[in-house]
Amino acid sequence: MKSKIAEAFDNCRKEKRPALITYTVAGDNTKNNSLKILNRISKYADILELGFAHNTPIADGGQIQGSSHRALKNGIRLKDVFQIVKKFKKNNSDKPIILMGYYNLIYQNGENNFLKSCKSSGVDGLIIVDLPYPENKSFASKCKKKKINFIQLLSPTTSRERMKKIIKVSHDMIYYISMLSTTGGKLKVTPKKILQNYNMIKRINSKKNLVIGFGITDKTISSLKSANGLVVGSMLCKTITNSLKMGQNPVTKLDKVVYNLKKKII
Repeated sequence: MKSKIAEAFDNCRKEKRPALITYTVAGDNTKNNSLKILNRISKYADILELGFAHNTPIADGGQIQGSSHRALKNGIRLKDVFQIVKKFKKNNSDKPIILMGYYNLIYQNGENNFLKSCKSSGVDGLIIVDLPYPENKSFASKCKKKKINFIQLLSPTTSRERMKKIIKVSHDMIYYISMLSTTGGKLKVTPKKILQNYNMIKRINSKKNLVIGFGITDKTISSLKSANGLVVGSMLCKTITNSLKMGQNPVTKLDKVVYNLKKKII
């Protein structure tokens, strides 16, 4: 049986467009708003990434750090993240949810306990930023047994030999980090160069779903729409920050932003 992540990519392929993958932080700006945001943007997003806040997020730029800070300040805990997922899945069982975060919290919780919570709440996939291949082999194998996608990461500095190994063991989605930066950095390479690198990776195994993340905004998204999927995160976190500063409703603002992003890739 196909995973919900694989099915999402199949549906987008039929519509001849990339999957729109959104990233927000669980609990930003409140637990309640976080759930409302997921419910609203899931009308346009094909896959939803949900960050679990960490106090030392090494790969995250300022916008996502701001979101994490708000969530932590509001008392978000790992159990709350699973509650948000569970409540979302009650009415959106077919919409894939990927949790994204750092291994420290999984280690503290215990790998088996963490995966048990993922399974019971309805998590479809995991991106663990600081657990690279081959150190992730054991955990990725545990994920596979639980039918949870472990999403491997590739970057512009990954050697071809290493890429082949990572792609071989990957599950239903691979995440290509478009540039050497933290999230939300200005696009330092041209979309043309990103797609050259992307297509080189696709030639290794064209059947694997490969998505592009980092530096993707409403200004760059349409020039990258030949990819299998595109991840937008910092722009959404920035929208929440700005709407709170202006005293606006972040749920309504994000709804409009994600709707406009979707329009640019159809």
